Amino acid sequence: MSRPLLAIDIGSSKISVVIAEQKDDAINIIGSGVAKSQGVRKGTITNIELTSRSIRQALSDAKRVAGTTSNKAIISISGAYTRSINSSGIVNIPQQEIGTKEINRVMQTALYNANIPNEYEVLHVLPYNFKVDEQEFIEDPFGMNASRLEVDTHIITTQKSNLSNLKKAVKSAGIEIENVVLAGYASAISILNQDEKELGVCAIDMGASTCNMVVHSGNSVRFNTFLAVGSNHITNDLSMALHTPLNIAEKIKIDYGSLKSPSNDLIEIPVIGDENEKHEISLEIVYNVIQARVQETLMILAKELEKSNLKEQIGAGIVLTGGMTKLDGIRELAMAIFDNMPVRIAKARPVDGDFGPLNDPAFATVMGLLEYAAGEYTQYEIDSNRKMIHKKEPIVSSNGDLSDISLASTSDTTADETPPKLNDGDIKQQLAEITQEENRETLGQKIKKMWHWMTQIF
Repeated sequence: MSRPLLAIDIGSSKISVVIAEQKDDAINIIGSGVAKSQGVRKGTITNIELTSRSIRQALSDAKRVAGTTSNKAIISISGAYTRSINSSGIVNIPQQEIGTKEINRVMQTALYNANIPNEYEVLHVLPYNFKVDEQEFIEDPFGMNASRLEVDTHIITTQKSNLSNLKKAVKSAGIEIENVVLAGYASAISILNQDEKELGVCAIDMGASTCNMVVHSGNSVRFNTFLAVGSNHITNDLSMALHTPLNIAEKIKIDYGSLKSPSNDLIEIPVIGDENEKHEISLEIVYNVIQARVQETLMILAKELEKSNLKEQIGAGIVLTGGMTKLDGIRELAMAIFDNMPVRIAKARPVDGDFGPLNDPAFATVMGLLEYAAGEYTQYEIDSNRKMIHKKEPIVSSNGDLSDISLASTSDTTADETPPKLNDGDIKQQLAEITQEENRETLGQKIKKMWHWMTQIF
């Protein structure tokens, strides 16, 4: 039986909507729509009504092609106004066997221990290091025997007002929200392969008004940051330098934008204020303007990577995506600025169905949202609903019983269920309940202990 998927990427230049069906592990795209983004500036909602109207338009186009839709969507949120912190948690394992309940408990403990300001809301809690007893760097503790479990997590938060405005815009368009995903994280899901994640890689989505950076190290997200600069800034620079309207500057950027070598050819362009009057400009000026802006942007991103203290752990180099990466020669410039690290330009991984219109770096985020909806997230994660998602099956414990799974994966959740919002008090209470529940012994365990005691005596 197929499951409908709906992904909405709310960007600064465009709203992208993709409708798909998931059958087993395969994604089949049945419709997509794109609308010019209004009411969004540098990744932030500035006009809820205009943004909602743009979402409705893109959704209408996608529905027309697909003939159907889902009533719940996975939506993206920009890295603007996000804050990331690292936190750790430690729990005892009374049953001596680690299942999803114990992993959830230790991650919730790390979240509870984190110093998150009241005005911020959690988007993702991503574990990057498990420690079982005294053994560090455990990739997956599931099914292991231990008396103690520790975890280090990377927690991504955003301002509550920013998230609330985004949700209002989407709900005003008649869409229920299933989950909210950081745009840079979604892009990384769609463009990175498993080898790159294991070796360590930096994924940068260079969009119209923003750049989102996510660093993977040891198959885990370790760092993310945001830069409010994008390809629209190149258009503004060209418009000011050439004294020409913005629409003409955008056309010049697309038609003549190159970072490889300057040209002395001349082109005629209209002047601001009098479009009937034209003047000649050299393409060398165009090259110099674009080169200056892109070089500055890449240098700022390189400094952010230095600040992460993870540069030495990035064996697979830099992966660039987004509309700005379509500039000719940006890969060579990036290699020079990032100290000759490997650099590749990436598009989203192809999927079945009507993928043709989405085979472009500018649609990496919306394709990542689609894969996230289908279950392509990290192996353990606490999402924006403060619920742990995973893809593990129940394990058989030492006493022959199936271990309970307190929080199921997203594939087990029905469409009508709405996960409860938990505050710090709720988390503390939930941890206490889980601990109390685990301390209860079954009749079989009591008999087993009694038999062991009697054999020791006699």
